[in-house]
Amino acid sequence: MAGLLVGRLGLAEARIPHVDRHGLVWLARGRLFVEDGTLRFICAESDEMKAGDYAIPYQNVSLVLLGPGSTVSHDALRILARHGTLLAAVGEGGTKFYTAPPMGQAHSDVARKHARLWADEKARLDIARKMYAVRFGKIPPHREIAVLRGIEGARMKEIYRIQADRYRLPWEGRRYDRGRPDDADVANQAINHAATFVECAADVAVAAVGALPPLGFVHEDSNNAFTLDIADLYRAELTIPLAFKAARHCLDNPCLNLERTLRKEAAVEFRRSKLIPKMIDRIKELLSVDDAGRDAQRQ
Repeated sequence: MAGLLVGRLGLAEARIPHVDRHGLVWLARGRLFVEDGTLRFICAESDEMKAGDYAIPYQNVSLVLLGPGSTVSHDALRILARHGTLLAAVGEGGTKFYTAPPMGQAHSDVARKHARLWADEKARLDIARKMYAVRFGKIPPHREIAVLRGIEGARMKEIYRIQADRYRLPWEGRRYDRGRPDDADVANQAINHAATFVECAADVAVAAVGALPPLGFVHEDSNNAFTLDIADLYRAELTIPLAFKAARHCLDNPCLNLERTLRKEAAVEFRRSKLIPKMIDRIKELLSVDDAGRDAQRQ
């Protein structure tokens, strides 16, 4: 535990094993309650943790993620709210993001930095170019968002084609009718599901950092535009391969439910790749904030 970063988004010490330096505690298949002033979690065996009775160090935690098969007492909600610790009900591996009371961190440093960057036209474009640099592997020479979107669109078409060939899937292009999502072919349905799961993981990361979901640098208008910005950073390396792999699996096994199969595979992959911690680090890097939420450029 000595290597953990100090600060709101890091843990100095903990009595529960499933924690990381991002201030996240993952719990599943158990009961969260308070006894003698101690926040406790009694649980069965799960992918997140071994069966046992754990003390939760809520004073040093940013976000408690409560997975399937869990219950929480009124006293637990009260004590978490009193100490400004977020609680979110999530799907396995962070594939769903249902609720997060209370919403927002105890400090507003990250949110204010996010707002300043978004409100400054030059800074907003610089952040958008950084996001495209993550996707392209290099800083793009172009400064117009429309041009960058066009380059990204062409790149994604090629990635779709490569992944379709890899998994032997029929592919006639990206097709999605929001009003009739089930009319799409298996590959397109899989992309829809996978994109939703990765966006939920991004929801968790944005909430943990205390950034502002509506203020996107590439996406606009949506009330979770920044979440979509972050999720799209992983579209080529994670979302598309995950979707096409599950689509192939379901085509080979028609008895399988596509959404359920994909959710299980996504949960495993999110845990294996430590997706949400990676997203948290990426957000802090993009916004230039350290673990305490302060502007890193001022240190």
